[in-house]
Amino acid sequence: MLSENRTFPHAMLREIFEQPAAIRETLAAYTEGGSLREETFLAARQALVGRESLLISASGSSRHAGLMAEILFEDLAGIPVDVEYASEYIYRSTQTLKEPCFMVISQSGETADTSEALREATARGTTSIAITNKADSTMAKLANCSLPTMAGVERAIPATKSFTTQLTVLSLLALFTARVRGRMTRAVVESHLRDLLVVPAEMARMLPEWEAQVAALAPHLHEAESFLYLGRGVHYAIAREGALKLKESAYIQAEGYPTGELKHGPNALVNPQTPLIALATRDPHAPDSLLRYEKTANLLRDMQEQGAEVVAIVNEGDTRIAQLVQHTIRIPQAVEYISPLYEVVPLQLLAYFMAIGRGIDVDNPRNLVKAVVRE
Repeated sequence: MLSENRTFPHAMLREIFEQPAAIRETLAAYTEGGSLREETFLAARQALVGRESLLISASGSSRHAGLMAEILFEDLAGIPVDVEYASEYIYRSTQTLKEPCFMVISQSGETADTSEALREATARGTTSIAITNKADSTMAKLANCSLPTMAGVERAIPATKSFTTQLTVLSLLALFTARVRGRMTRAVVESHLRDLLVVPAEMARMLPEWEAQVAALAPHLHEAESFLYLGRGVHYAIAREGALKLKESAYIQAEGYPTGELKHGPNALVNPQTPLIALATRDPHAPDSLLRYEKTANLLRDMQEQGAEVVAIVNEGDTRIAQLVQHTIRIPQAVEYISPLYEVVPLQLLAYFMAIGRGIDVDNPRNLVKAVVRE
């Protein structure tokens, strides 16, 4: 494996490179022979029985995983989803969806706000699912169903492999839910699984290229005072996550926006010191994805005329976006709902190289801890 025969200067970089193995282990825990291990989802099925909506409560990177899950469950499984900040849920829980299945997402399984939200939901008789990286955590024990990720120990405070394994488990659960709700046949589920199962090898193939490319790119962005990250649809969650990584790792102000919202105010911020990071991938077999791509290309053309500094994440073989922006980073061609697993890795690397270029202890950013266990 890429991370086994190399000495890394920081835990964050090592854990970025451990993601293919972590995703592979997570897939192995929930799939076998190209099919879902249905026995691993029995408790989830019971938690979902009779529930016509899903409420996700999480904080930080885990909430961004929840934002992606919202689209996965609504689009694939046809179940309405609300995503709440865990720190807000306990103060307005009586105003949220009635009798949903309640899901918490947490790397540690011990985060104070999220644990309190789960206890409140449990007290109200709501069924619950916990996705954590620790199968023996408080949340895993308290929930009706525990679906652990297989990321292994994550030492750096910025979440990397715990985030991508959360996305993996959420993708698998969405496929299972789509199957049991009659939204997908077994053959369609297994088609989606085949696409997921190639992610570890493809990510491992691209990681050295991403590392070299982003390491060379970061010095060109050294003078930037803030960043705007842009993504449409399922990619919006990754824009939010990329911005968070930059804030917590490199101490640079960054915000994630839906791409179409740029001209509704934030464009006033765009100048040579405020670069744009645009997620401009597409699934050629999905009409909605192609429409989003066209809209993004049109916006980037306008940004070119405006003189904006833009870094775009594009698919391999895409030459159109490269004509509109200063920098492109290629990811493998993938279906719409899998591209985020690839997209986030160069953004993690950008946060890493921007941080070390500023002399920051990237594994231990100031004022932050790995798990907020006290409010």
